[in-house]
Amino acid sequence: MSCSGEVVEEEQLIQIKPAISEQLKKAKYGVSDHSTVELCHWTKKSFKHEGSCYKHKFYGISTHRCMEFSPAGMHCENRCVYCWRPMEFYDSLEMKPEQVAEPEEILTKLMAERKKLINGYYGDSRNDKQRLDESLLPSHYAISLSGEPTMYPKLPELIKYLNSLEATKSIFLVTNGQEPDMIQKLQDEDALPTQLYLSTNAADYESFLKINKPKYDDSWERWNRTLGMLKHLNTRTVLRITLIRNYNDQKSMIPAFAKMFKEASPHFIEIKSYMHIGRSTNRLEHSNMLEMEEVKRFSEQIAKQSQIFSVMDESFVSRISILQNNERFIDRWIPAYVNTN
Repeated sequence: MSCSGEVVEEEQLIQIKPAISEQLKKAKYGVSDHSTVELCHWTKKSFKHEGSCYKHKFYGISTHRCMEFSPAGMHCENRCVYCWRPMEFYDSLEMKPEQVAEPEEILTKLMAERKKLINGYYGDSRNDKQRLDESLLPSHYAISLSGEPTMYPKLPELIKYLNSLEATKSIFLVTNGQEPDMIQKLQDEDALPTQLYLSTNAADYESFLKINKPKYDDSWERWNRTLGMLKHLNTRTVLRITLIRNYNDQKSMIPAFAKMFKEASPHFIEIKSYMHIGRSTNRLEHSNMLEMEEVKRFSEQIAKQSQIFSVMDESFVSRISILQNNERFIDRWIPAYVNTN
């Protein structure tokens, strides 16, 4: 009640719908309000010393101490054909500041949800107990998972909060580029992540619409504005392209991609095959995946035609190659990284 005696209604926090929340929990997600967390395939394998994510091979990230989560679990501006998340249940295109949870509240609740997920692995003697114990205190945060994290209006505060935690060594943020104003806000408020990923799946407007199926009418302009910001941001930048057979893998598309990559000048480019998993199996076929040899050939041609990138490494099991920018060279290893442009 206000001083004048009027009843003031409090804004309700955005909630993932109960039926959808139940489906997410069955799929082994942790859910809190509008946020989600999950133990990825590689985190679970790392408990048994059965391999590590390519982020470990490429950048030195500790796989078992990586926490993948999203503050916008069911909100996204695109409906990408290759997305293996439950995007069919995505909600509106707006997250009002007065309707979202505070960063510390999000992390406290998601940490508790993540601990529940990890606790289930203590009963298997094949898992390394020390690794399980260490995994309870993340050193790396991957803000991706489902939904588009830049839609969360308090993202700068969230990243600053994560950086205030003593154990934090690095933060990766993955964006579809539809919220360039938020990227600018992260720069202006000194809240950029350690590494910023921009999903880059098309070099022309028609392919962009076909692959990303955006909801905004000016989606191509929004994405290009974000792309143009990369070389001016005071953080590590990566373009990530998901190659889909018969969508964006044609040889004729390589010159346009190479030109785009040279102009954008990110520090790294990750070129990865689409994987026929999750919800994407309802939209694409197994044949839409590329073999690693095809990914390698595509990557080599991009490097050659761009003139400023070279192939840095690859992960056969993940069907991914990574290119490094020779004109804006930085150390690939995150622990050695110093935050300079």
